[in-house]
Amino acid sequence: MVLIAITIIVVSLLSNEIGFVLGDIGTATSYEPPYLPTKCNGNRQDQFPPGNLFVSVSEGLWDNGAACGRRYRLRCLSGNNKPCKDGTIDVRVVDFCRKSPCPSTILLSNDAFSSVSCSSSAKINVEYIQI
Repeated sequence: MVLIAITIIVVSLLSNEIGFVLGDIGTATSYEPPYLPTKCNGNRQDQFPPGNLFVSVSEGLWDNGAACGRRYRLRCLSGNNKPCKDGTIDVRVVDFCRKSPCPSTILLSNDAFSSVSCSSSAKINVEYIQI
């Protein structure tokens, strides 16, 4: 019984040091205004969440438009020149990536990108999970 307890404690401590990933892994870049019209709700201003924490997604997440309104929690994992800020943000899908091919898995609004990255133009690796 003591051995099991010790094992649990060691695994718990290691998980904090290693930083287990629980969601999907992808890339993210920022995208510039104008943000309207979107593929989800056209020219409606009320589609944008408070703080302008919204995203445009690539084909893999778009799901033939079913992604509209989905919410994801994401965090920066890595990138060139250590761009990541600590913490997570919650974002809402409002659009389909307008570029072909899409430059990343998720395109973050400028406000969303600056919430997770110190760099304004980097391509970063992110972990994301639908909430």
